[in-house]
Amino acid sequence: MADVDDVRRAWGRTRPTGEGHRVTTFELFFDLVYVFAITQVTGHLAHEHSLHGIVQGLLMLALLWWTWAGYTWLGNQARADEGLLRAGMAIAMAAMFVVSLTIPEAWHDMPGGLEGPVVFVGAYFLVRAIHLAVYTVAAAEAHDSGLRHQLAITWVPTLTGTALLLVGALLGGWAQTALFAAALLAEAGGTYLTSRRGSWRLRSAGHWVERHGLFLILAIGESVVAIGVGAAEQPISGPLLLASFLGVAVAVCLWWLYFDLVSLAAEHRLLELDGQARVKLVIDAYSYGHFPIIAGVVLTALGLEGVLAHAAGTEGLGGFYAPALFGGLALYLAGHLLFKRLVHRTVNVPRAVTVLVLLAVLPGAVFLPPLAALAAAIVVLGVLVAVETALHAPVRRALREAG
Repeated sequence: MADVDDVRRAWGRTRPTGEGHRVTTFELFFDLVYVFAITQVTGHLAHEHSLHGIVQGLLMLALLWWTWAGYTWLGNQARADEGLLRAGMAIAMAAMFVVSLTIPEAWHDMPGGLEGPVVFVGAYFLVRAIHLAVYTVAAAEAHDSGLRHQLAITWVPTLTGTALLLVGALLGGWAQTALFAAALLAEAGGTYLTSRRGSWRLRSAGHWVERHGLFLILAIGESVVAIGVGAAEQPISGPLLLASFLGVAVAVCLWWLYFDLVSLAAEHRLLELDGQARVKLVIDAYSYGHFPIIAGVVLTALGLEGVLAHAAGTEGLGGFYAPALFGGLALYLAGHLLFKRLVHRTVNVPRAVTVLVLLAVLPGAVFLPPLAALAAAIVVLGVLVAVETALHAPVRRALREAG
């Protein structure tokens, strides 16, 4: 029979991490529900096919990002695959799956059954509450009174945001959209204000960078899924195959623009810092600054889905999918500009120019056939990749040789 202390160590304790800590397989398992959630958000965007729908989808994506960011902080504090964290995150994973299931009904409740918007808010709050509760236990077992105080303060914006979400869910319509936005502002904004001189801890720079990189991989994976969704029920044809090839090329460019140099350089920068300087950087550049990058990928995926669905068409891509594709790519690169500014205090000129080019091409892309519009997008991205490959070759080589 197992010793009581062994059982307690297995389920009731947390084990702090260190600088050498990396992402655990349980965290990868936990992220699977976010794959489904992002797919649900993209489906909502395509179904609504309106500016209001895009606003709702981005608000939903921001709420999902906020929950994921919280558990990333928790997994950096203590091992996610052991003890209380494993049990708590397993429950949160189930609750997050409920959140994902309710996304189609979060704005428009279907007749019969439970109230979809209210179920969404309840499941969302459970995910947030488990996070703060388990995090508090981890802080207590690490004898970190500063972190415990920080977590206690964080309950205030969390409860405020949940209350606004609930009122919005009950009202529906534009009032719900406005109140969901206010809830996000209250929770994310309130947490940011209390964190500026707060007591958060970052134990492992490697874990942190790897974790965010893996989430971006999941988001880029959604763009690949969107290619398949757009091609579904379309007869195999030359234009469809060409559009599929170009769509995958877009996904490869999105990967290259982040992982070839940006992620590695950011990790080296974090390793140079310690204490509150490091914490402030990751709050600004990752927990908040990474959201435009993720949102840009999701909008790009929506645009790719539209292109593939009409790959053989000769009519213009239109005023919905063209802004999604070109605006999504511009937002993705604008997020990179913000990230580099926060991490390295510099401006990436080629990417800034590319953002302007994408926005300049966008009005014409509305009238281009879908395949021609996608080809134009990949030409713009291809030029950027080629220019940066030549410009940054020495830096890339030095970073890789350094470790």
